[in-house]
Amino acid sequence: MPQFVRWNSQPLDEWHQKYATGKFIDLDGHFTHYIEKGEGQPVILLHGWFYDSQMWNQNIDALAKCFKVYAMDLWGFGYSTRETLDWGYPLYAGQLLKFMDTLSIEKASLVGQSIGGGTSILFCLQHRERVKKIVLVDSGGMPNPPRLMTRITCLPCVGELLFSLGSSRKGILKSMFIRDEKAIAGYFEKLTRFHQIKGTTETLLSSLRKNFFDKLLPEINKLGEMEVPILIVWGRYDRSIRLELGQEMQKILKGSRLEILDNAGHSSNYEQPEKFNQIVTGFLTTGI
Repeated sequence: MPQFVRWNSQPLDEWHQKYATGKFIDLDGHFTHYIEKGEGQPVILLHGWFYDSQMWNQNIDALAKCFKVYAMDLWGFGYSTRETLDWGYPLYAGQLLKFMDTLSIEKASLVGQSIGGGTSILFCLQHRERVKKIVLVDSGGMPNPPRLMTRITCLPCVGELLFSLGSSRKGILKSMFIRDEKAIAGYFEKLTRFHQIKGTTETLLSSLRKNFFDKLLPEINKLGEMEVPILIVWGRYDRSIRLELGQEMQKILKGSRLEILDNAGHSSNYEQPEKFNQIVTGFLTTGI
């Protein structure tokens, strides 16, 4: 990453041309960047907070061998629109619906990590007929008091100061998302390239301060009363959303299956990609 490029400084259109590898689609005036690969039944990948579609770079090709895979950049992240919006699960569930409608995707399986998982939960409740299966990866939604680092980052002015430093972004990745520090080498640059786009820091902080990530317990309980094939995947050493919350979620979501990935944290799909790809492909193909 060039040292002279400041965080939150680059024009979105310019960064599109330099680094965006996917396609763009206009959804009611707000454009969405997405990656599309493969053939077969549709599978839509939804990333978590701090990330974009780049978080699936160890998974897309493997899944695309069996499915038509779409990896979206949620609004405010990646190379999607930077307008100030009402961040939250309703916004992203609405984005997903518009995405499917515009691309004529009648029904899809959803794979969501963290807030992408929470988005999948809410979307399924709202549009059960549009969902085939769900994979929840270290998913948001369960009550989860914020960690000290999150509380500090949410303080007025403090968060802005921290996010002006590259070291703080790497610190978030190490302390909350990735267990193996060696896995960060070469990953950080690609992952945070979109953080250089003007408006990204505002999105990160305003969405974090909205404090919506863990507010889906009623919806999870309702989902547990529905017949939906659900696979839950969790990193054993997730420091952002503890494994205990994944185990509790599995009890609520009757008939769901929980797979625990060793030597992985919050981004378990990245730290254990071979195991993750095998488990998810098997579930989406046969349900086993």
